[in-house]
Amino acid sequence: MDRKQDWSTAPRMAGVVKAALMLALAAGTGLSVYGQGQREWRDYAGGPDSSRFVAAKQITKSNVNQLQVAWTYPSGQTDFNPLVVRGVIYGRGPNGSFVALNAATGKEIWIHADVQGFNGRGMNYWESKDGKDRRLIFSSNNLLQEIDAQTGQNISSFGVNGRVDLRVGLDRDPATINQQSRIPGRVFENLIILGSATNQEYASAPGDIRAFDVRTGALVWTFHTVPRPGEFGYETWPEDAWKTVGGANNWAEQSIDEKRGIIYVPTGSPKYNFYGGNRKGANLFGDCIIALDVRTGKRLWHFQTVHHDIWDLDNNSAPQLTTIRRNGRTIDVVAVASKTGYLYVFDRVTGDPIWPIEERPVPQRTEVPGEALWPTQPIPTNPPPFSRQKFTAEDLNPYILTPEEREQFRQRILKARNDGPFTPIGFDEVIHMPGNQGGSNWGSTAANPTDGSVYVIGFNVPTIIRLLKPGEVRAGRGGGAPEVVKEGRYVTEGFGLYPTIVNPPYTTLTAYDLNSGTIKWQIGLGDDLRLVGQGVTGTGTAASIKGGIIPTATGLLFVTAADRKIHVYDSTSGKQLCEFQLGGMSTGSPSMYELEGRQYLLVTASVAGGRGGGGGTAGVNLPATAGPTGIVAYALPLN
Repeated sequence: MDRKQDWSTAPRMAGVVKAALMLALAAGTGLSVYGQGQREWRDYAGGPDSSRFVAAKQITKSNVNQLQVAWTYPSGQTDFNPLVVRGVIYGRGPNGSFVALNAATGKEIWIHADVQGFNGRGMNYWESKDGKDRRLIFSSNNLLQEIDAQTGQNISSFGVNGRVDLRVGLDRDPATINQQSRIPGRVFENLIILGSATNQEYASAPGDIRAFDVRTGALVWTFHTVPRPGEFGYETWPEDAWKTVGGANNWAEQSIDEKRGIIYVPTGSPKYNFYGGNRKGANLFGDCIIALDVRTGKRLWHFQTVHHDIWDLDNNSAPQLTTIRRNGRTIDVVAVASKTGYLYVFDRVTGDPIWPIEERPVPQRTEVPGEALWPTQPIPTNPPPFSRQKFTAEDLNPYILTPEEREQFRQRILKARNDGPFTPIGFDEVIHMPGNQGGSNWGSTAANPTDGSVYVIGFNVPTIIRLLKPGEVRAGRGGGAPEVVKEGRYVTEGFGLYPTIVNPPYTTLTAYDLNSGTIKWQIGLGDDLRLVGQGVTGTGTAASIKGGIIPTATGLLFVTAADRKIHVYDSTSGKQLCEFQLGGMSTGSPSMYELEGRQYLLVTASVAGGRGGGGGTAGVNLPATAGPTGIVAYALPLN
């Protein structure tokens, strides 16, 4: 695949050369061309700890409502979390490009055109100790690649001809698997640590967690999430399961305790997502939080949040590192939010739960041949869940559904099996709440690293689901032709994703105080745009579309949501202080930086489309909104 630089005009080329020279001069001194001591956004989610916490103090509760658009840049990618390093923004531009922008003005420095198959959500930045070698690291089409952060040119010395094939080294035929890393991983010293987004079917790739050398692309270490003979956890799978079973992958965000050299890796379900007859056992290290030595990949401790997952209840939000005071002791903790709707809190070093997590019996009746359910599941006694744990006919939405839709869903719910979140999937419909699109997801967590405050975006999204038997016809996936279910397999016909059949709030923002293990406050995050005109607010946004949270040292929370707004809350009370309308959907995490004494909020927003609300049926048209789109920088007015 040829990825050429797009030097479409001589002035652009001259500008790039000038910028590169300026950056090179700065590298010689180790200083940014924009001055010393600037606050940057060098990592996906703000820093290695993924807290998204910002220490800058220019924007306060008293002046935040004065923020205004400082500049915009047209962008075609809204999942992306832009980086800000040495006065330069690295983001996504139109037509699949990468762009480098002047962080003060938004003016283009260089463009790296037409990156096909990009993972979508972010990239990594690394620089040498002397600042002369600066690299952007990303994956696309199963390939790990790098470009020079100063020029936008490919780095051909990395890997083989500038690429590392992520399908190689997994003991599978590379031609038969996908191994894209959807979240950009983490940089630590000279390593890039990557998970993967394997497919969701039976022939899934292994979910190995791997570290590569940033300079050469060489593989440094591997942690097998489906253990090999002699490795811890091997007995929790059928014999030689590692040869055929995939998944148990880290497709979402990781966090690093830099001081201790520990990386905390959340993992998802083994595959197939909704049937486990081919993988009897507890299935370590699926659905775990795993603490690894970041330099060696050695397991330090782990905790499994779902045993033998047949519900697709991944751990996919960034583990949050904060410090609490409890019983007169100061404890560094890691808090993990999950699709289960629970927040699991552990001693960061030992892995001991801060509050008891009880193994409680769950329903065992199943009519699915070959399935072997696990008898118990771990339920935290504290803190309380952030998402609802049940859904009945009494919980149907009184606002959105027509009387006919309401009655149709009422009848389906009454007929469906509904024995709680761990109801076994069968050949007739069952209900899960939160479903596999509920709870938390990528971009859903943030924290104040010093005071025990953790913030979680939660989705109250029920799932109505059933399995198909061999010989039944499954609807085509991704626009493809219908297919007959193969012998010996059981698959779903797709899951029912109904974000707004439930009584509001659909989407919540929860603030935890982990010193006491309590919820400080919980609010509906944003509004259903279809109901605002009727005077109904506080419903939460009408789609389980991911956004992001930025806490600040001045007690603010900046949160993007599916109602095409930036919401600003008081982190102490949850009171909304102000909001800013965008002209499109913002599905990536915002960034924040400080440059020459001016603090900027950076968001991405796509041109507003017609659909995206979800509802009682497959989707609805939402009202258009006016506001800025692309990469949008906000700042306080200049004096």
